[in-house]
Amino acid sequence: MLTKSFKADALQVNVYDSRENMGKAAGEEAVAYLKEVLKKKDQVYIIFAAAPSQNEFLATVAAANDVDWQRVHALHMDEYVGLPADAPQAFGNFLRRAIFSKLSFASVSYIGCEKDPQQACADYDRILAQHHVDMVFMGIGENGHIAFNDPHVADFNDPLRIKKVDLDLKCRLQQVHDGCFSSLEEVPEYALSLTCPTLFAADRLFCVVPAATKADAVKATIYAPISEKCPATLLRRHAAATLYVDANSGKYIL
Repeated sequence: MLTKSFKADALQVNVYDSRENMGKAAGEEAVAYLKEVLKKKDQVYIIFAAAPSQNEFLATVAAANDVDWQRVHALHMDEYVGLPADAPQAFGNFLRRAIFSKLSFASVSYIGCEKDPQQACADYDRILAQHHVDMVFMGIGENGHIAFNDPHVADFNDPLRIKKVDLDLKCRLQQVHDGCFSSLEEVPEYALSLTCPTLFAADRLFCVVPAATKADAVKATIYAPISEKCPATLLRRHAAATLYVDANSGKYIL
């Protein structure tokens, strides 16, 4: 159930009573928007985030069997550097399990954790340069990052579309908190990430952020000055972005 709805600058903020209702509502709204875009365009491009925080949302989207998925092209927003191609923690593999293998997409473009980082960036940059992104399905990190744009590497005016970044300690610890890795030592120190301008060039952003571990980041996103110190504050400048939170992640804004 929707318990609160308000605007933070241009950002629409919706608060739900539970994580399950939040994910379901966000997924249903994303699917409804996608159907409208497909009425106007032959091909649609969507960037997907990979994280346990997206589970309920992705499950709802994956259940939408009345969408012409064969006209939808899937990309993802970040990937670790140096993991084996079959590593279960790799974001491409997470998304393959959660949604990419469940629907008949027109194409799925993987960044590739096992590739040479420079080559992987060049390959993905070519894809991004050729297509306009219609939608982004995203979250926010405990440190306020969007994709792997941690505060120390985020650049709201980044000239690159995708880049190699080093991950800060809070970001790497989050991967342990989420159960993706059993220890900090296992978490890669580097990743490839789509940049802030790449994400925010999309027409529509759906940002899904559950759990108490994200409460501080949600509060900062809504109330902190817009700056790279909390990259997610950039959401407040996008003309068509919605932030979905549950009672736990939204506890400081209720």
